[in-house]
Amino acid sequence: MIEVNQRSYRLPRVATVVVCVDGCEPDYIALAVAAGAMPWMKKTLHSGTALVADCVIPSFTNPNNLSIVTGASPAVHGICGNYLYDAESDSEVMMNDPKWLRAPTVLAALADAGKSIAVVTAKDKLRSLLGHRLRGICFSSEKADLATQAENGISDVLAMVQMPVPEVYSAELSEFVFVAGVKLMQTRRPDLMYLSTTDYIQHKHAPGTGQANAFYAMMDRNLAALDALGCVIALTADHGMNAKTRLDARPDVIYLQDLFDEWFGAGRTRVILPITDPYVVHHGALGSFATAYLPPDVDPLAVCARVGALREVESALTRAQAAERFELPPDRIGDVVVVSRRSTVIGTCESRHDLSALDAPLRSHGGVSEQRVPLILNRRIEGLDPQKRWRNFDAFDLALNHAQ
Repeated sequence: MIEVNQRSYRLPRVATVVVCVDGCEPDYIALAVAAGAMPWMKKTLHSGTALVADCVIPSFTNPNNLSIVTGASPAVHGICGNYLYDAESDSEVMMNDPKWLRAPTVLAALADAGKSIAVVTAKDKLRSLLGHRLRGICFSSEKADLATQAENGISDVLAMVQMPVPEVYSAELSEFVFVAGVKLMQTRRPDLMYLSTTDYIQHKHAPGTGQANAFYAMMDRNLAALDALGCVIALTADHGMNAKTRLDARPDVIYLQDLFDEWFGAGRTRVILPITDPYVVHHGALGSFATAYLPPDVDPLAVCARVGALREVESALTRAQAAERFELPPDRIGDVVVVSRRSTVIGTCESRHDLSALDAPLRSHGGVSEQRVPLILNRRIEGLDPQKRWRNFDAFDLALNHAQ
């Protein structure tokens, strides 16, 4: 047994794979299964364990991947977005550096216990966080050609996978993750493997469309291959995905910084969009969660009341309220947290968002409306509490403590 962040885990007796499918709204699986695109998944939904769980809020990539691999909320591990305002340095920074991580990962703990670990992630932005203090294999599709034994625990990845380095904005970036996972299981058979994809397809294509079903068919083939190799598989997601458009298909955006500048004066407040990362072509840095820093003479409760009354807003909370409701570290969020409704996203200033690269109606995430995600295992687990609120970060617990 190991203990990580006040949760106990059995060591894997069977090769175990935990998969985080980025942006996997449950309807993607349901409609792909209905279309006959996922025969392995159809069988697994009946013979294994199929749950719907909640991800953490904000429903973004970094907070949720780190929740999954730590088995804990952002209040514990500290990663509360892809991006934050660092008050100490008075700068806005990416949260890719492991210095922001406040808790150990199950991955590193298993490696310390003598188990062989492999991590494959689509985008390199997650690699250093997922691989923090990990003795094992850890590389990204994005920079697979640069992987070395010293830095990543493996070299010659392209020769192993027999695929070229994919484009960042492509379905192939995620396909590379799955193919690499199958190859690693065939050749090295790690005791535990964590696979994390990208949501390029989900940002571009709605559930049930041809392109979405083709992506999930690819995923199904590779999951079937891992299953045939005798692996315990636990599949979940970091967040769901929804259309964020008006009736005419234009993005439905509330520009919060513009609004605050009008209300309180230009330059007196700072709105942060934690969805921000280097890969904004498919979402324009627009998501359904924002946090704002206010000057001392502005009452956060009054701001919450005023913002919360807007049609586009689902909830506006003070720092303390948001930290409690969403299990967030209070020192890393602003004075006010704003969550928009299902069809709406939040921007800063209209002039700062270049939406010219959007070649399809905007689909994005970040809010409570994207909180429901699948939690599926290819082993039947009896006696689970039907009333329990399952979380995506229960994946390791179910895979190691119940499915072995």
